[in-house]
Amino acid sequence: MPEHLEGRVAVVTGAGRGIGRATAALLARAGADVACVARTGSELAEAAAGVRAAGRQAVEIQADISDPGAAALIAARTHAELGDVGVLVNNAATVTPLGPTAAVDPDQWARAIAVNVVGPMRLTRIFLDGMVKRGWGRIVNLSSGIAAAPGSMVGMNAYATSKSALEAHTLNLAAELAGTGVTVNVLRPGMVDTAMPAWIRDQRPAEIGSALHERFMTMQESGMMASPSGPAGMILELISGELTGQIADAGSRS
Repeated sequence: MPEHLEGRVAVVTGAGRGIGRATAALLARAGADVACVARTGSELAEAAAGVRAAGRQAVEIQADISDPGAAALIAARTHAELGDVGVLVNNAATVTPLGPTAAVDPDQWARAIAVNVVGPMRLTRIFLDGMVKRGWGRIVNLSSGIAAAPGSMVGMNAYATSKSALEAHTLNLAAELAGTGVTVNVLRPGMVDTAMPAWIRDQRPAEIGSALHERFMTMQESGMMASPSGPAGMILELISGELTGQIADAGSRS
């Protein structure tokens, strides 16, 4: 792979596993140094090892992006150890709470917004000024096919709401930044074999809804769930290109 990101510094949230870990490794192979952000230390160490195996520098940052102070911590550590950030991949997300809205705790619902929307916005904001001043930056926000059809997965109201909001934020910001050299895009990764759908399959049908549970069981049994490497490759395409305000949908490629 040509090192077309040589000299660039990337931040990847949710880097401990799945799409985040695959993306961190792919960015390193393309020449970037990577700050890996996740909540679990052991998973972070494995992700950082993948970056270093590609011959690039890695920083392990254990943080919860729903924490109001997380963005400042991530920015300070990354700048001190790697340099100015030019690439931000907002991958970290939560799928909880699940189940009928009448049974959902509003505080848990609000936390989903904090993780899936406010966290990415805070990180974007803290790196954005530097990107604009340098005339180059790449921001990719991970969404979901549920944003295209919010009513398609009953029992995932918080997730559907948050991903729809994240896409609106992305497209509006892309329009705001037109002509600055900073691109902002969305990736809907499609059906991917990660810990998130596995966790949903482990939940009791009576608690999250039998139809939702059955849907995720069927997705696994179909054998159609993709490897995280596919979405990671699409993220790299968005970072490598000049287009902005795009919603790239892995599902449309299958």
